Amino acid sequence: MKCGYVAVLGRPNAGKSSLVNFYVGEDVAVVSKRQQTTRSNILGIVTGKDYQIVFIDTPGIHHSKNELDRFMMKNVRSAISTADVVLYLFDAGKEIDIEEKDYIEKLREKVDNLIVVKSKIDKEEIADYPCDIKVSIRTNKNTKELLKQIISKLPEQEQIFDNDEYTDKSIKFLVCEYIRGMLLDKFDNEIPHGIAVVVEDLKEDNKFVKMDIALICERENHKGIIIGKNGENLKEIGIKAREYAEDLFNKQVVLHTFVKVDEDWRNRNITKYF
Repeated sequence: MKCGYVAVLGRPNAGKSSLVNFYVGEDVAVVSKRQQTTRSNILGIVTGKDYQIVFIDTPGIHHSKNELDRFMMKNVRSAISTADVVLYLFDAGKEIDIEEKDYIEKLREKVDNLIVVKSKIDKEEIADYPCDIKVSIRTNKNTKELLKQIISKLPEQEQIFDNDEYTDKSIKFLVCEYIRGMLLDKFDNEIPHGIAVVVEDLKEDNKFVKMDIALICERENHKGIIIGKNGENLKEIGIKAREYAEDLFNKQVVLHTFVKVDEDWRNRNITKYF
């Protein structure tokens, strides 16, 4: 069968995670209007009758400002080196600058199976740059055609994952990413990207799952914003996260969320949270 790894690259907010989630049919990656939402490489697995595509959703390509940024860009390089096919997405609704053009040209020189994708063509097209295909996940424009292009470039080999697997990530990782996505969207202006979400304790038996989840921020005033007046924000996040976790575990979940301050964790404590 046709089978292999497909790295999905592009600037922040180019539509990488939306594309992976669309093909997988499940939310394996955080989708947010905030930039640099994806931090680590996430596999989204799509298995058809005669093919298996293992998408590698990567962090948005950007300049490194701290240890977290360097960790993210290392993941991008790793994805390129292991991929059978590379997709590069750029947003049709944004200008494409000389730096991005140079990056794509370098990919053309280094990568044999490169597909350059102009994404979000349901928006007004501003980007003026040649591409292999134009797509819109929102309107389903050319999504089948892109899938055919990807499959045609994959090698013939045995499938890598079982038919019922759709990601390499654990349920607790998916729950943490779900919460982080809520935080990014809810506190769009108040809190920058200095938020991490980690499961500090998990106990599971035949009937129940108990999870203690820490929401890590960098400043004391951010902690107050996340908690909200009389704890209303944290309560809302906890309720939605519990419902999401129960769908994944398929059993009752007791979920306890709390907020911790860890100043400058993006430089000092990367290995603690990733």
